[in-house]
Amino acid sequence: MKTAFVCLLLAFSACSAIAQIALEGVGGELRVLDKVTGEVSDLDLRIGQSEQVGRLNITLEDCRVPRVNPTGDAYARITVYYSDNISPAFEGWLIASAPALHAMDHPRYDIWALRCSTS
Repeated sequence: MKTAFVCLLLAFSACSAIAQIALEGVGGELRVLDKVTGEVSDLDLRIGQSEQVGRLNITLEDCRVPRVNPTGDAYARITVYYSDNISPAFEGWLIASAPALHAMDHPRYDIWALRCSTS
């Protein structure tokens, strides 16, 4: 019982620490590059919104910015489905200041996080 309480307390503390570091946005902007055609598309999405670009279906799951510098960086969590595949082609966080750090590995498309909107 004590162990469960300690785990719950630690989890709450971690969530509280994250809330002090980052602000949750209400939406975000993503850039999509079709490497075959060279076409670039900018998407302005709200949290939970999806948009189709070519054969990709892109959903913005979350977008956060540093509390101390909201215009300094953006962290966007997205889910991407290619064509009619059941499993995602990419699911994870994109970092605007370091697009290659956790990039979507796809032969045709690249996606970058540009910014988050907090209002």
